[in-house]
Amino acid sequence: MQPRSAAAAGRDFPYTSRTTCYIEISEDGTVSHGTDSGTYERARSGKSTLYAVWPGEWSSHLFVIDDLDEYARAHGLVHDEKRTGLADHEHTVRWTLDPSETNPLGSYITIRVHLDCGCSIQDLGTFAGQMREQRGWDIATTGGWGGSSTSGTYMRARRKSLGA
Repeated sequence: MQPRSAAAAGRDFPYTSRTTCYIEISEDGTVSHGTDSGTYERARSGKSTLYAVWPGEWSSHLFVIDDLDEYARAHGLVHDEKRTGLADHEHTVRWTLDPSETNPLGSYITIRVHLDCGCSIQDLGTFAGQMREQRGWDIATTGGWGGSSTSGTYMRARRKSLGA
């Protein structure tokens, strides 16, 4: 049986699901796993083939990662404005303490972020990376986050990194 095509699944393929396991097979037959930039570069250069196991309800399915560009966009190796909602520019951003915050002196606090540059946060990891680079913020990428364009996006951030 041949592996299925991840490209055929399109953007619905769960590239970043915690239950998707990646397997890399190099030209010499060495088997490894992972999703770092080296994995992408080796697959892109033809030095290895990348597969993913996606668990189903009753069985797991094997896919060949045959759209490496989509894989790279999903894993943040290549910027994807459609997926993240974030342009690759210096953001005009402001933040306020979230009204639900009960410990405003804690090392991590809940904040509301407003992007006045027209971007919307659809991928917290990408936003956290951009804010680390642009402003030195330390945004927690585990745990809850969300919100709306009117009330802002709530998230946890290291208080000292915000200059608070």
